[in-house]
Amino acid sequence: MKSIDKNIVYLGWVSFFTDMASAMINPILPVFVVTILHEGYDKLGFIVAVATFISYALRLVSGYISDRYGIVKPLVAGGYLLSAVSKPLIAFSHGYQSVALLRGLERLGKGVRSAPKDLLISLYAKRKEEGKTFGFHKTMDIGGELSGTLIGFVLLYYLGQNETVIRNIFLATLIPGVIGVTIVLFFVKDAPKNRAFGYSFHITAEDRHVVKMLAFYFLFVLFLFSDAFFTMRAKTAGFETFMIPLLFVVSTATQTLISYPVGKLIDRYGVRYLLAAAYLSGVIAQLLLLQGSVIAIWIAYAFLGVFTVTSLNANRAYIARYATNKGSVYGIFYAGVALFGAVGALVSGYVWEYFGMRDALLLALGGSAAVWILYMRYDDV
Repeated sequence: MKSIDKNIVYLGWVSFFTDMASAMINPILPVFVVTILHEGYDKLGFIVAVATFISYALRLVSGYISDRYGIVKPLVAGGYLLSAVSKPLIAFSHGYQSVALLRGLERLGKGVRSAPKDLLISLYAKRKEEGKTFGFHKTMDIGGELSGTLIGFVLLYYLGQNETVIRNIFLATLIPGVIGVTIVLFFVKDAPKNRAFGYSFHITAEDRHVVKMLAFYFLFVLFLFSDAFFTMRAKTAGFETFMIPLLFVVSTATQTLISYPVGKLIDRYGVRYLLAAAYLSGVIAQLLLLQGSVIAIWIAYAFLGVFTVTSLNANRAYIARYATNKGSVYGIFYAGVALFGAVGALVSGYVWEYFGMRDALLLALGGSAAVWILYMRYDDV
């Protein structure tokens, strides 16, 4: 840690506490919506769609503003502040509309801060140590996520799983949220003044080839069950609410264990085989959800972790290696995830609500398996 700039260390702690707050509520929010507020799965899908679209679509906008006008720390600080305030207010929600609004505001904060934060990290990273720097920051992210999920588990296990406890957990996220905002306001420095800014959206022939590859990921995200529906499948399979955070621990721990080895495999063998393994892992995860036993659900979350970290690392590496205008292609990447992820959540929720969980899972499983088969037949990688 001594060789990493203090500004990046401070940003790491900001992410740690912010992700801690998020991880305290993410596993139980779907349960809150469906079992406490008594809203339908279609309403849950709407909430997920709003959050997904705002979170990813706004990264394109905030990234452009940072690159074009040099506005960096204000976006980072504003994004963290918005998220810190929005999370605890969910405790006062009594319908899906207010949850969707507050969840949207919380994800708006993430969308606003993500690209400027990455830019700030890259500006303070030492030359030829960018990988280590971003690796440190990812470690802090994961540390916060694991801490938050374990805190959620302990609170639910010892205090109970009733409505009052769940609402108080939402309120408790204010503590780590305020700590994170305090650090970013008073300790994190803005971008260096001598940094040249200026950006224009542009796509070359090479970039279009990269976008074709990303299209497989977009289609897979369209069909894949989101975390919220993984949670509700576990709930329908008999998992108590206090156990749900531990399922998220399995997914996060899996990502932690394989992230670095996956990166080395990508560097050695390229992205084709790693993406094939990622998509297959997503298919297997949903197949295990369909099977529905307790053991199958635990293993499904592990495969979800494999899919998440492998697909993201491989696609980002592919963009970094082959895209000419990386900023523009990353913008397309985020916009694609926003659109396809949002539509997928709406469809999953609608089918589950009006046709049943099994039909929703069969649609997700069949669609994602078809995308994997199409990808395996695609040779231009």
